Amino acid sequence: MPRSLFDLSGKTAIVTGASRGIGAAAAIALAEAGADIVACSRNQEALKLVVEDVRKLGRNAVQVMVDVSDRSQIQAAMQEALREFGKVDVLVNSAGTIIRKPSVEMTEEEWSQVIDLNLKGTFFFCQEVAREMIARNQGGKIINIASLWASLGVPNLIGYASSKGGVGSLTRSLAAEWAKYRINVNAVGPGYIRTELNLAVQNDANRSAYVISRIPLGRWGEPEDLKGAMVFLASKASDYVTGQIIWVDGGWTAT
Repeated sequence: MPRSLFDLSGKTAIVTGASRGIGAAAAIALAEAGADIVACSRNQEALKLVVEDVRKLGRNAVQVMVDVSDRSQIQAAMQEALREFGKVDVLVNSAGTIIRKPSVEMTEEEWSQVIDLNLKGTFFFCQEVAREMIARNQGGKIINIASLWASLGVPNLIGYASSKGGVGSLTRSLAAEWAKYRINVNAVGPGYIRTELNLAVQNDANRSAYVISRIPLGRWGEPEDLKGAMVFLASKASDYVTGQIIWVDGGWTAT
């Protein structure tokens, strides 16, 4: 029986921000499809639980302490992945942060914190993984996390919106540059997903009600709602898809 186009058996995936939310869901989704997982995060206690869940699925997994705003830690994580598994086939860049405040009040330190984690870290992890993929000459899949605010304006989220807009441009540019190496670079664009980053909105009844009123499917998304897009973009099923943002937003961008 031929393998499914969505089968990731024999693949190794690095997932950043894997200790919670979208990153944790991505790690579990790829493991469910057959991949071994290199789970990266600063939160080692929470990450340990995700790694245990991956192993319960019968997949191999290691946890690696990484602050993706620090390039040396990215390089160290890549070397750990190669020591454990010998190769990397998939990268999911899910590590990220958000600061909510009026733009006129944002400090240089806060701006750097958001840009370094969300954009700089995404690029340099892409770079490290692509170098290995190019050297191995087997291609691969890179999946970045964009956002609704990569293409729409929003008050009081200037650092986050700018970083995610940058992720969108980075994704398209790297897709064009690395296509000749059979490296597909795409992004998932989540809408309002129930994660810790969105707690301020979830806990505000009026704002949450407004959010739901704007979503055609009529509900907040859950991290698990992104699993299908993650597996698709990591698998052979997406071999002719590159430079795209797949919106997982309950229909927000359709209206």
